[in-house]
Amino acid sequence: MTDSNPGSRLAGVLLLSSLTAMIAGAAVVVPSGLTLNPSDPAGALAAVGEHVGLHMTELALDVLGWLALAAAGLVMAAGSARAPRPYLVVLAGGLLTAAGLAGMLHDAGNLALTQLTQLTAVPAAVPVAAAVLLTAKWMVNLAGLLWVAATAAAVAGVPMPAGLRRAGAVVALPGLVAVALPWTTGVRGPSVMMEQLGYALHLPIILWFGVLGWRYLRGG
Repeated sequence: MTDSNPGSRLAGVLLLSSLTAMIAGAAVVVPSGLTLNPSDPAGALAAVGEHVGLHMTELALDVLGWLALAAAGLVMAAGSARAPRPYLVVLAGGLLTAAGLAGMLHDAGNLALTQLTQLTAVPAAVPVAAAVLLTAKWMVNLAGLLWVAATAAAVAGVPMPAGLRRAGAVVALPGLVAVALPWTTGVRGPSVMMEQLGYALHLPIILWFGVLGWRYLRGG
């Protein structure tokens, strides 16, 4: 059973808010072709330049999602005293917060790319955009790795039903595959299709934390 104290409920609100914001952001970015693959920096600049409003909307949602995730990790860690193995809950919360911070740094890179489209002619900005995109993409990969680690620590230490614990162990596996995918491409970097596959493989972890957040919110 999860704790029913106010801190636990706050963690639930934050986890569900993170889930909602991230899914809403994905619903904006995927249909509009704003996934911004580093293999085509000129195309990424052009896409952002054509859809600045949509891109800024997606960034705002994404920042809110990562910020809520980071805050949820802090609340989880702060409320660990009642857990049978509080050090694992602190670890899970700390890793979740680190994932949220890495995700916000990823969004900072995407914001820098947006500013490039407004301040510089696109051809001159392409080399800088390539570096910004690569940094942003590897930062979100780091966020994914930290999120997988947070899932493993939560499975091991956060009080929850056995079924949810087993589900957490299962969803961590595709998340780990998603983190490994960019490394399999060597210096070429992931294609657009592979990048979208990586996002899809992370979705079970996002949903699992949403379920955990719902249990926190209900205090059960």
